[in-house]
Amino acid sequence: MIDKLITSLKHQWLNSSDCTVTGLLSYIKQQGRLRDAQIEAIETYLFLKIKGRNKPLWQLFSEGFFSEPCDFSKLNINQAARNYLENHRNAWALYQFAGQIVNGNPLLPAIQQTIIDTPESLDYDTILKDLFYRVNYPDYLMSLPMGAGKTFLMAAFIYLDLYFAQNEPDNPAFAHNFLVLIPNGLKSSIVPSLKSIANFDPCWVLPEPAASQIKSILKFDVLDVPKSGKKSNTTRNPNEQKVNACLATHPFGQVFLVNAEKVILESFSDTATLDSVEAPGTTNELKSLFGKIPHLSLLIDEVHHAATDDIKLRQAVNYWHAQGNITTVLGFSGTPYLQKPETIHVGNDSFKFNQITNTVYYYPLTTAIEKFLKKPQVKVANQLERLDIIKQGIQDFDEQYATVRYANGSTPKIAIYCSSIAVLEEQVYPFLVGELKLNPAQVLKYHGGNTYYSLPKENELAFRSLDLPQSPTRYILLVQVGKEGWDCPSLAGVILSQKGDSPSNMVLQTACRCLRQVDKGAHETALIWLNAENAQTLNKQLKQEQNTSIEAINRLNIAPGADTVVRLPRISQLNLPSIRFNQLHIRYQTLLQEAQPHTAEKLQQLCAQLDRYRSTASIASSDLHHIEENSIRLLDSVGNEAAHFQAWLFELHKASLNGISLADLQQHEATLKTVFHAITYAAPTQQRCWNTLYDREALANDLRLAFSTRRSLDTQVETIPKTAQLLLVDKLGAVAPNDKLYPSAADVSKILALDAANAPATPIDETQERVKYDAALAVLAAQGMAHFMPSFEAYAQAHRYSPPVQHKDRSFHYLPYNFVQSGFERDMLNAILRETTLSRFDLEIYFNGERGLTEFVIDCYQSKTHNQSQHQPHNQAIGTNTQWKHIGKYTPDFLVIQRNAERNTIAKALIIETKGQGFAQDFKPKRAFMETAFKQANPDFDFLYLEDTADIPSNLSQFKRRVQAFFTAPAALST
Repeated sequence: MIDKLITSLKHQWLNSSDCTVTGLLSYIKQQGRLRDAQIEAIETYLFLKIKGRNKPLWQLFSEGFFSEPCDFSKLNINQAARNYLENHRNAWALYQFAGQIVNGNPLLPAIQQTIIDTPESLDYDTILKDLFYRVNYPDYLMSLPMGAGKTFLMAAFIYLDLYFAQNEPDNPAFAHNFLVLIPNGLKSSIVPSLKSIANFDPCWVLPEPAASQIKSILKFDVLDVPKSGKKSNTTRNPNEQKVNACLATHPFGQVFLVNAEKVILESFSDTATLDSVEAPGTTNELKSLFGKIPHLSLLIDEVHHAATDDIKLRQAVNYWHAQGNITTVLGFSGTPYLQKPETIHVGNDSFKFNQITNTVYYYPLTTAIEKFLKKPQVKVANQLERLDIIKQGIQDFDEQYATVRYANGSTPKIAIYCSSIAVLEEQVYPFLVGELKLNPAQVLKYHGGNTYYSLPKENELAFRSLDLPQSPTRYILLVQVGKEGWDCPSLAGVILSQKGDSPSNMVLQTACRCLRQVDKGAHETALIWLNAENAQTLNKQLKQEQNTSIEAINRLNIAPGADTVVRLPRISQLNLPSIRFNQLHIRYQTLLQEAQPHTAEKLQQLCAQLDRYRSTASIASSDLHHIEENSIRLLDSVGNEAAHFQAWLFELHKASLNGISLADLQQHEATLKTVFHAITYAAPTQQRCWNTLYDREALANDLRLAFSTRRSLDTQVETIPKTAQLLLVDKLGAVAPNDKLYPSAADVSKILALDAANAPATPIDETQERVKYDAALAVLAAQGMAHFMPSFEAYAQAHRYSPPVQHKDRSFHYLPYNFVQSGFERDMLNAILRETTLSRFDLEIYFNGERGLTEFVIDCYQSKTHNQSQHQPHNQAIGTNTQWKHIGKYTPDFLVIQRNAERNTIAKALIIETKGQGFAQDFKPKRAFMETAFKQANPDFDFLYLEDTADIPSNLSQFKRRVQAFFTAPAALST
């Protein structure tokens, strides 16, 4: 919320004569060792330290530090409020804060309105304190994604503070000593963090001799004894001994790394309040000793972990601040969003915030992937069990990374997360070394052990050595480790095959474990395999925490440079409005029954329709909404679970809750055996195994229904008004070059040039051009150079605009369109643009078929009346006494629109579907829905189906006839 505001003010300061660190920042950039994310964070840090005088955020707001200049006389509010805001800086600061535009709306409109109506009724400083957690010390959060170098950034802050503290030892803004708090869940990160900070080269941020001089005075201590008792003896506890020894030396340059929860926070009660502090010496002795360290700065790694102990942590900091020794509190997190929204009360109103409000710097994950992290490909396995997903993921990983070696000699690795030790030891590991025949020396098991399973100490050493060239490991099996704080750059793949493999609130962090960069500047990739449920969770977390999606992440996996084509939106240039349509919504109404079960007949019908229980198992690299359209390959039979007919019959009996007896089942044993053999297959071991491509649960449910009276639900159809954007600009990314990009690069450049000049693509006047040509030819002929003049046709062609350029204001809401999936689509658009239909009827045509870029997606249904035979064609029209089945989403290929007289809405629209012959049969149900029920619900829409079995001229004739008929008729509904 405030990071963008701070960034704007920071740049103003950096470019002003008031900035005293221009030379230092220039030095840091010239070294070229830090990433732009780290340098920008340092700029923000120095801005708040120097320009902001290291004050708490609420105080900076209250004093008007973040307020923009304003001519109050021009504010569109009443005079009393205008006068109040002009004379109260804290009120004006809160008014501006509340008015920030977030997703197109003011952040806190109710607060703004209260300020306008009764400005004197609010306690502004109290509200500002509540917004920033009621702390009276500088408390700033730096949000950088995993792999951006947060630990090195901590080290940079330590060196910079000490550099300025040496120059100004009495300046309270700069720390002399540092306490690095590592959450308990990341205790394995303490030693790597210490190593990173201790080995940081200060020359990256400070010139010599200052860099070496400060490095020589730094002293590091790890306080890792599990607990400091409430009445511990200082002489016996190593943690207190280290701090006591430090205090005896008037410390400067002391750095403590601490396991926060176990060492400090355990001394606070769960019922403590945020404002309560405890007297020194009455509880945890270590906490009391920290309160005596002068000029102490706190650096809290992965600060979002402290949410469960937030009151305890803030109580500890408040206690130290009460002793007068806290300089700054710096939090670091890759996810600046709270798991649960925080409620802030303002008068009679309350507001919920998802973002951590003291985030002063934010670097998005997508930007990091574009610039320095590995480029991931997220693949979603649909309708596959755990072991099948793992098998597909490992095969994919081996195909892509079997011969890859990183510059340091290490090999790529893939982490397979398991929900429990039992799953790892009893299912996954035997499957890898047994079924998949992986070399056990390349498979590393790593977990904490339990009553039944333990690991040799060598496994931990192997886990710590994964990035070494001599590590043989390629497949890592993990339980409850490696979700966060695990620094393994050679990790190139992650598999989350089932819910529970990662805590649901950490799927994003777990999936991103494989994104760390290995070799600076190299184009590196990663592979993430998820089951559908984990993919749904990842999509949700990407949206909430990073404002992105799986689809957008996958589009980043393109090599940079000349091998990409950047695409640009033209929505604003065209003033293209959103489209309104009616979407069918189905509500189930009544329950109907039949008199007799007719079991034998139902079982025979079920045998004839077993294919409907068979899923098309697909491996997709796509957004979940379009998974069926982006399959990579199909599988025939998968599964390893042994199948036994009699055991299956018993399962059917048991699941019926004694509604079906074994005797009932045995009466129809022959038919049931037919079903059994169809949904199982003969494994290499000659025993039968369940084919997991069949939905056994759905099949079993219908088998049980065959033994009972049939029940069916009647449905009621509603139409829901929808508004859809034809382009989601934030999802428009670069694409790999191909021969089906349209229009050509030359035409794209011409269109953009005309857009920049706000000029139409006016056709040339052939008569005038002939006069100019003849005059030029005469001049050259007089000098004996007529042969240098091209033919008139060649001359005119160079001055003519191509059909795409001529129709630039009737098409191309982004450039270029990508028809890589269908040359037929490109050819049809090209043919339409080459003739006059669009201009004659004042129409526009837009390609809508690139999934993920448009909101205009239609839910399709298939209908069947109650008395209708299954051999009769389905009646798709909306009506009573009709059953409806959802058959999927449909993204129309093209949309031909006609605007209203004011040109601000779409009055009529023709949907065009261009389909290859091979896909025509599968599209039939959706086509039937679009041609009947959808058109009935949307009178101002028409639907035209074109197939590549006809040539382009024939399809173009169909298009022209439909346009003539549809767009000359009056609109059915005003829009």
